[in-house]
Amino acid sequence: MIKARFLFRAPLFGFSLLPFMFSSCAPNNVTENNSLKKYFDSAQVAGCFGLFDNGQNDFTIYNLKRYRDSACTPASTFNIVNALIGIQTGAISDEHMVIKWDSVNRPNPEWNRDLAMEEAFKVSAAPYFQEVARRIGKDTMKKWIDSLGYGNKNTSGPVDSFWLNNQLKITPDEELGLVKKLYFDQLPFFPNTQRIVGRAMLQEDNSNYKLSYQTGWGKNESGNELGWVVGWIEENKHPYFFVLNIETSDHHIDMAKARINILKDILAQLGFFQGKK
Repeated sequence: MIKARFLFRAPLFGFSLLPFMFSSCAPNNVTENNSLKKYFDSAQVAGCFGLFDNGQNDFTIYNLKRYRDSACTPASTFNIVNALIGIQTGAISDEHMVIKWDSVNRPNPEWNRDLAMEEAFKVSAAPYFQEVARRIGKDTMKKWIDSLGYGNKNTSGPVDSFWLNNQLKITPDEELGLVKKLYFDQLPFFPNTQRIVGRAMLQEDNSNYKLSYQTGWGKNESGNELGWVVGWIEENKHPYFFVLNIETSDHHIDMAKARINILKDILAQLGFFQGKK
């Protein structure tokens, strides 16, 4: 484990000096924890992980270069922004709004039914959020992406797929910054809009912790499988923000299982899930 103080020429843990920079702090204290590599190796994937301790203003990172510099498709993690824009503009009323199934059978059976927004979040239902994007419209979507300064801001192509086809790209650093801003109602949306999306991200809730996240699964330009988990864990009412990004050329990987297993193994090593943080 290497602990050092960094001074970067380019912004770290936030991107550019736009008014709505997703990360609100430029950290002085970064711990590179290479012991986390074993979880990636065990799953036979490459990747990176970042965790921000909001109370101590400390970052724990595995594979700093990838975390900071490697921009790729957000895949279904874009559902966070899609939902925020949808609610803000009225394309979605709230987390209970149902969009009817279009009767197209897709490989994921959990998508082949009518879904409310909160249900669509739980299963990363691409068809639900593609319909939301169509209802938002290309011009309105572009306006909001530009205002947010989200990733490379590239919305080329159909409005219902630019976040899935490697047009729109974002770094893990930027993803973490986004969810941190969301948690504290610091994005340029109504506070209630942000709270609705935050509630929809809650996946596990017990006496020891609350775990909230959104997953993503896609392919990068090299054809490799790409997986994301981005969100936060709360213990004793203290939030810790995280992002996991993994990549593999193995097209038979159980991505849904691999990314959550790696995330939970890392969080367990870092002392979470016992209600003692």
